[in-house]
Amino acid sequence: MVGTFAQETRPWRAATDTELKALIPARAPVIQERIETELRTASGITDGKGKYVAGVVLITAGYSAEGRYSHYFVAQVPVKIGDVQLSAGEYLIGWKHNEDSLTVNFYEAASGKFLGSVEAVRNASVTRVESFRVWPPGDKSLIQIGRFTFPYQIGS
Repeated sequence: MVGTFAQETRPWRAATDTELKALIPARAPVIQERIETELRTASGITDGKGKYVAGVVLITAGYSAEGRYSHYFVAQVPVKIGDVQLSAGEYLIGWKHNEDSLTVNFYEAASGKFLGSVEAVRNASVTRVESFRVWPPGDKSLIQIGRFTFPYQIGS
């Protein structure tokens, strides 16, 4: 059961640096490896009641994940991204640059199993390039990689 994906009514907000530091591991579980994370790139949201959706860039140089995964993503509530429905859990994100978009792929962190993909488009309303950013649902309901964004929905 993944949950329902209606418009979120709880007041989700951006997670603080302190909250992200407590949530994001220094070394993320990536299949059978533990890959270092770049904490300064972490971004996430919280409902203020202990539930988070967040991600961070992986430092993949020298690991088997290099070129396949670029980000570690944790969801403590169900999240729907395009046709991809993620239960609460840990995931990997990888992307491929197309001419005017990114194809963003999602994988289970523990197994590396491919779960699906979504197209991220260049977003003219986003003026700042970000390694990774989760916008709170009340603001934009977007996840940003570079200049590209894709929508998400929080489940219950």
